[in-house]
Amino acid sequence: MKETLLKLNDANVFYGGVQALKNASVEIDEGEIVALMGPNGAGKSTILKALFGLVPLAHGSVHFHEERIAPVPYEMVRRGIAYVPQGRQVFKHLTVLENLELGGYALPNRADASKNIEEVLKIFPALREKLLAKAGLLSGGQQQMLTIARGLVADPRVLLLDEPSLGLSPKIVKEVFALIKEINTLRHIAILVVEHSIKSVLGIADRAYVLQQGEIALTKGAAELAKGFELEKIFLTTASQTS
Repeated sequence: MKETLLKLNDANVFYGGVQALKNASVEIDEGEIVALMGPNGAGKSTILKALFGLVPLAHGSVHFHEERIAPVPYEMVRRGIAYVPQGRQVFKHLTVLENLELGGYALPNRADASKNIEEVLKIFPALREKLLAKAGLLSGGQQQMLTIARGLVADPRVLLLDEPSLGLSPKIVKEVFALIKEINTLRHIAILVVEHSIKSVLGIADRAYVLQQGEIALTKGAAELAKGFELEKIFLTTASQTS
């Protein structure tokens, strides 16, 4: 039986007076890919941030290896959890290499970081050619790749990915999702991914949660959801409520 690595239990999160999550519970087991889907504003990114300690819980808890913890970002990195935000959030004034080195700051020694950077560059060969370039000078797609690569330098057990296809061309999107599956299979990294490209993410995921207005509306195997019937109903219902 697979071990549950990371769990969010009955989470409630508020942004000012607006409730972003309502008793939301998700979990990810070792070695699996879990998708978080739903319309804009449904709370998908908030789940990742709550797990990583970037937003406070008004109610609920985070569990790591079944033990309740108070998530703090730098401590989560040391536990083997990496968070890759959406929106090409690179350190633009630093070089590509310096960005990658920051990804390994929590590793025990620099030798480990150097080794991991070399492995990451095998996955993203386009970044090798830009190592000494300022990250802010990269194309949008290259910056997005750099954010993913930086997360992998820490050699995590759990990878939290927020819209990894954002800003990428269709060809690169296909390559990125094949890469995510490869990372999961070869490195046995559990991945929790927020994604709007439904076909792409369901093609690699084991399970999926569908969020609606801050609540978990549906959870099923990815293959079942790929049929689209329940998923279409959720999105159509949300659209009618907001129109």
